[in-house]
Order: sequence, then C-alpha cells, then structure tokens
Amino acid sequence: MAGPVSTPVPRLINVSRWLWIASAGIGMVRFVAQLFDRETLIAEARRQNPLLGQDQIDAGVNGGILFGLLLAVAMLVAYTRLANTMARGRNWARVVLTVLGAASVAFGLFRLVAFGSGVAASVGVEMRPVDVGVTFVTTVMDTTAIVLMYRVSAHFRTRVTVDSDFLRT
Repeated sequence: MAGPVSTPVPRLINVSRWLWIASAGIGMVRFVAQLFDRETLIAEARRQNPLLGQDQIDAGVNGGILFGLLLAVAMLVAYTRLANTMARGRNWARVVLTVLGAASVAFGLFRLVAFGSGVAASVGVEMRPVDVGVTFVTTVMDTTAIVLMYRVSAHFRTRVTVDSDFLRT
C-alpha cells in the first residue's frame, strides 16, 4: 500500500504563502509600533474618560497594550498557519485567506481613499505618512497573494482513489 504522494508546491503558491506571511508580519509590526506610542494612548484614554485618575488610565493602557500584543501574535500565527495549510493544497484555507484578504484589501482601499480625499482628516482621524505607506504596501501584497492563489487551481484539486480490493469487501 503506497502512502500519499508528495508533490512540490508550485512556485506561485509558494510566493503567495510568503506574501501572506510578510503582509501579516508588516501589519503586526505597525500595530505593535502604535501600541508602544504610550503618550498617544494615554491622551486618547484621558480624552474618552476625563474623570479617571492617572492610576486607572495607566492600568487601562497597560491592559490594552498586553491585549494588543496577544492579539497581534495570534493574528500572525493564524495567518502563518493558514498560508502554510493553503500551500499544502487545502482549498478551505484558500477560501478563508480569500475572505480575510478581501476584507483587508477593502479596508485598505477605504483608508487610502479616506486619506486621499481628506475625509479622514475632516473627521479627526490622523493618518501619518508611514501608516499610509504601510496600508498601501499591505493592500498590494494581499491583492497579489489572492491573485496568485488562484493562478494554480490544479494544486487544490484532490483526486480520491479507491482501492479495488476495498470495493469487493
């Protein structure tokens, strides 16, 4: 009885996998950098809750930073596992990445249009040039990763073969 045949991962699928991982990594680095801008977080917490004392604000910001770090690591691990599962030929992982990627691309385009049209500034949302650049790069990476996943559809087709002896029993 022969075991499963290992087929090499097509080049485009491998590029797509690394684009997903890199995009998630870049997003995580940007998110973590924003988390460590403690002064901005404290100013925002004070603006939203002016009656809180400094100890309460510090505790809230510290908890938010810890939760944000855990969330960032969880997202990076999830994207990495999904991308690796997709590279192994699992169609469900490709579908999940497509949905997540489409949402990311839509949100990225929304941010870029809001920044370019001035709507973001008019509603009080500050977007630094670094944020705009990272948004543009990750939007392009996610779009490219989605397209590349579908260029090699044969990688996701599985052929089930049934042993003829099994059918006789």
